[in-house]
Amino acid sequence: MFERFQDGLAQLTQEHRRRTRRILQSPQAPHLVVDGEEKLSFCSNDYLGLANHPEIVNAMRDSLVHTGAGTGASHLVSGHHAWHEALEKGLLDWLGRPCLTFATGYTASIGIIPALVDRADAIFMDKLNHASLNDGCQLSRATLHRFRHNDMVQLAQLLEKSDARQKLIVVDGIFSMDGDITPLPALIHLAERFDAWIYLDDAHGIGVIGEEGKGTASHFGLHNHPRLIQLVTFGKAAGSQGAAVCAEPVVIDWLMHHARSHIFTTAAPASLAAGLCTSIQIMRASDDRRAHLRQLIQYWQKGSQHLPWTSLPSETPIQGLVVGENAAAMSLASALWEKGIWVPAIRPPTVPVGTARLRISLSASHQIEDLDLLLDRIHQLATNQSV
Repeated sequence: MFERFQDGLAQLTQEHRRRTRRILQSPQAPHLVVDGEEKLSFCSNDYLGLANHPEIVNAMRDSLVHTGAGTGASHLVSGHHAWHEALEKGLLDWLGRPCLTFATGYTASIGIIPALVDRADAIFMDKLNHASLNDGCQLSRATLHRFRHNDMVQLAQLLEKSDARQKLIVVDGIFSMDGDITPLPALIHLAERFDAWIYLDDAHGIGVIGEEGKGTASHFGLHNHPRLIQLVTFGKAAGSQGAAVCAEPVVIDWLMHHARSHIFTTAAPASLAAGLCTSIQIMRASDDRRAHLRQLIQYWQKGSQHLPWTSLPSETPIQGLVVGENAAAMSLASALWEKGIWVPAIRPPTVPVGTARLRISLSASHQIEDLDLLLDRIHQLATNQSV
C-alpha cells in the first residue's frame, strides 16, 4: 500500500499537481500574513468581506460564554439549540421558505441529494458541477446523466429520453471555477416541460447577487419557484461556516427525516449559529458592498483583456485567468507570490486538463488600488518570457 501511495504522489509531482498548504497567521482579509509574510490575497471566497466583521465576531464571542463550546449531539437528539432555531427562522424571514441547516455545504449535498432520489430515479448534472454535487449524486444510486456545461439542448434530449420515476436536475448557481451563472430560466422551463425538479447549489450566489443577496433565483426573478430546491452555504459571502437548504415545507420535513448528514452529525456550535444570525442581517443590508463588488469585477474585466492568457467573461467575484498547462500556471502563481500577491493556481482534476488557471477571487473588502497592483504585476510578468 505504501509503495502504491508513494508512486502516486511521485506522479502528482511530475504532473505539477502536488498540493501544499500555506499557514494563515492573521484574520481573513485582503491584506494578511501567511507563512510569516505579508501578502495581498485574492484567494478567499469572503465575497462581502464579512469573515472578520466586528459585529459577527462579537455575536459569536458573546454567545459562546452562554452556550459553551459544543452541542453534544445531533439536531434530532439534543443538539438543536435556540440559536439554531433562530438561524432557521432568520433564513425563513430572508429567503421566504423554511430551511434546514447543515454543518457544511459538502455534507449538505451528500445528504440531501440521496434523500431526494434513489435507484428508481434519474439525475441530470452539469459537467462542471462542484465535487460535492458529484459525490452526492453518486451516493444516491440514481441513474446519472451528465450534460455539457450549460447546454440546454443536450439536457432537453436527455430529459426527453428518460422514463425515470423522478427527474432531478443538479447544478451550481455560480460555477466555482469559471464564475459564470447557470441559465436558470431555461432550466426552469425544462423542469416544467419534463416534470423535473432542480437542486441548485447557490454557494457562490447567496449574498452576492439577487435582491438583498437572495441568490441566483432572485437574480433571474425566479425566487422560490416551487420546483426549485436551493442550497445556501455560509462559508463564502456570509463569512462563516455551515449551510442550509431552502425548499417547500414538505421537502424540508422529508429531508429532516431522511438526510443522513443532518440526522447523524453533531450539530454545529450554537455560537456559530448566533454569528450567522448577525451575518444574515448584514448581508441583507449590503447593497453598498454588492455595488462595490460589481465595480471591482468590471475593473478587472477591463484591465485583463490584453493579457496573453484568457480572462474568462465572468460577471461574478470569481475571475478565471486560463493559462493552460499545469507548470505554466504554477510558475505564474509563484512569480506573483514573490511579488507579494497570493493567487492560487487551480489544476486538474478541479478543472479540465489543459485549462489550468489562476482563480482570482474578488471581495468587497478589496480596493481599486489592490486591483491596480495585481494588474500591474501580471502585466509585468506577461512580458517576461520565462513565465
